[in-house]
Amino acid sequence: MILHALVDDLRVARGAIHGGATHVQLRLKDLSTAELVEQGRPFRDLCVSASVTFVVNDDVEAALRLGADGVHLGSDDEGIDRAREAGLVLGLSAQNVGEAMAADHEHPDYLGVGPVWATPIKAGVPPLGLDGLREICESVVTPVVAIGGIDATKAALCLEAGAAGVAVVRASVDAGAVRTALERAAV
Repeated sequence: MILHALVDDLRVARGAIHGGATHVQLRLKDLSTAELVEQGRPFRDLCVSASVTFVVNDDVEAALRLGADGVHLGSDDEGIDRAREAGLVLGLSAQNVGEAMAADHEHPDYLGVGPVWATPIKAGVPPLGLDGLREICESVVTPVVAIGGIDATKAALCLEAGAAGVAVVRASVDAGAVRTALERAAV
């Protein structure tokens, strides 16, 4: 079971790890690679000390310079081959069945799928709903991590729909409650 916390604040990252996050994805947008590396070092150090998988969003070069465990790439991002060659954990994004099936052919370690519910993080992107999530989970072999509007009350529903885990952004500060909900659902 994966509890993936997408963070841009070190305090939130600490809370998510304390709450049971298994992966921390550094999501600092609109920075150069050099700036991302500089600002990412404390996050990497935190994840290393907590034995939590550290993933960098959108930037393979920054992930490599930081010694990250992995990189998460969106459909417009480049670097799949470089990430694979470097042995990084590879996550790819998908917002619909077609994108999920295309990403599945790249053999990533996980697919970040959503938004399942409406969220300000993906404003303007229509939510999949649980039926859309279920359809994607049934259409791919890669483990699916659901994202978008997920909190402790919705996490178990994602697992029931076939997801291997969930990613939280706003709920990162309440990762413990999300983790408890996931554990109950997995029983």
